[in-house]
Amino acid sequence: MELKEQLKEIKTQLRLSMNGAVSQSMREKGLVYKLNFGVELPRIKSIAAAYEKDHALAQALWKEDIRECKILAGLLQPVDSFLPEIADIWVENIRNIEIAELTCMNLFQHLPYAPAKSFHWIAAEDEYTQVCGFLTIARLLMKKGDMNERVENEFLDQAISAFLSGSYHVRNAALTAIRRFMQHSEENAFQVCRRVEGMKESSSQLEQLLYTLVREEVEM
Repeated sequence: MELKEQLKEIKTQLRLSMNGAVSQSMREKGLVYKLNFGVELPRIKSIAAAYEKDHALAQALWKEDIRECKILAGLLQPVDSFLPEIADIWVENIRNIEIAELTCMNLFQHLPYAPAKSFHWIAAEDEYTQVCGFLTIARLLMKKGDMNERVENEFLDQAISAFLSGSYHVRNAALTAIRRFMQHSEENAFQVCRRVEGMKESSSQLEQLLYTLVREEVEM
């Protein structure tokens, strides 16, 4: 089947599965897309399962300014042909938290260069580039939580700074990564506690909040 026919077939399936109530609910929660069929994730995954992973198809889907097409792109993109330059282009096009979370889960965490690229992303100024960086690190920490000392220090410096100065979504993504780091070992948890211990009596509400959240993580 030609690429154009595949795209047409996929869009037909999405239209047949559209759910206006879900789409409306997303808009009310701030998830704004140019076009959103409101198709639920299990249905999107079942559509993806009918196709082989294919670079050209995934790239074409990503270029569509349609929620479901972007999710399908992350599911259908082969890892071996997804070059670092393409990863940067995709990240630049991510403009909401749902696509950031799903693309990190379905694709970015599996990339062979994910550790280095995620550190590059968390140092960026763009909000969703940082979000993708921290969410990818969080995913990597769930699979393999050890870093060398220099990388650990860089990660904690960036994550704490992002929590204290970043946007709402950057703050949440940074906190997710910090929590995954702490969950890996008692030594990791101790490192984070040592870094925030002076924030308990801080005049900054965000520093107090970070201290509280870290203590809650330790006590869980």
